[in-house]
Amino acid sequence: MSAFPMDPSKIREKIGRFRILVIGRANAGKTTILQRVCNTQDNPEIYNCSGKKIDVTVLMASTERGEHDIENEMVFQSNPGFVFHDSRGFEAGGKSEFDQVKAFIAGRSKEIKLKDQLHAIWYCIPMDEASRPFTEGEINFFTQCDTGSIPVMVLFTKFDALYDVAFRQLREKGTSWKDAKELAPKHAEELFTNGPQLTFLKDVPWPPKCHVCLPNMDKNDAYCGLLIERTAGILDDEVLQQLFVSTQQINLELCMKYAVESTLQELFNPAKTVASEGHEKMIRNLGAWFPHIYVRLSERSKVALIHIGRLLAGSIL
Repeated sequence: MSAFPMDPSKIREKIGRFRILVIGRANAGKTTILQRVCNTQDNPEIYNCSGKKIDVTVLMASTERGEHDIENEMVFQSNPGFVFHDSRGFEAGGKSEFDQVKAFIAGRSKEIKLKDQLHAIWYCIPMDEASRPFTEGEINFFTQCDTGSIPVMVLFTKFDALYDVAFRQLREKGTSWKDAKELAPKHAEELFTNGPQLTFLKDVPWPPKCHVCLPNMDKNDAYCGLLIERTAGILDDEVLQQLFVSTQQINLELCMKYAVESTLQELFNPAKTVASEGHEKMIRNLGAWFPHIYVRLSERSKVALIHIGRLLAGSIL
């Protein structure tokens, strides 16, 4: 990671928005997760590839006719810094849908401008069908689809469905109802770790970079901070990483972590002397990770921020 991040305004001028392809069959919980990521309960607005907003009634009519355009962009007004592309599920092994996804990924990979490229792929696999095998479409994707430098992460959605399976197993072993209820989430994770899903993904030609289990995303207080953290972790491009971390607005701790690690370790090196202009630069660099809350600071606030920065730097060095 570079010592000083790029100014956020320059990043957005160069790239614009962080672009994610979301793959998964119907009822995989995709929209719910995107709402959690963008901290809203509203539905997204849909735009065509020319940037023209599509009327909802027209879109619904097209969907009912079985028409779907993966090039359409989904944007939530609560956080327009993200743009999502939705892939129709191809769990039935439909060749046309699978070919469409492959063509979309390949096409975006060839784009010259970073802003037009695909930056990450989230593949949603629901776990509400206990111990279900991978569908043909999912097998095809991980065995036949080379995404190149675009990182893929698997989102095991509706993971809380496994809690019921774990609860029943614990009860069958004689565990009390109260203890079984308390232990079910941990037992479900243990069962999943040794289950067929992860075993399969370890041996495929094109494995995902990582995975995340997402339970109870339908709850009003659902938090998907781990999804945000792991997505940031699989981004090899430092500019894209900063764009993603500074665009998301639900995990402030992650912003702080990257700000400290990328800026303060270098800035507070005892071998270097920091002049006043260095302090100004430090504040700008820290603010690059918080563009949605970054405000003009008074001189007193700057001094306080520098002092806090020194304390934080000392705790991680």
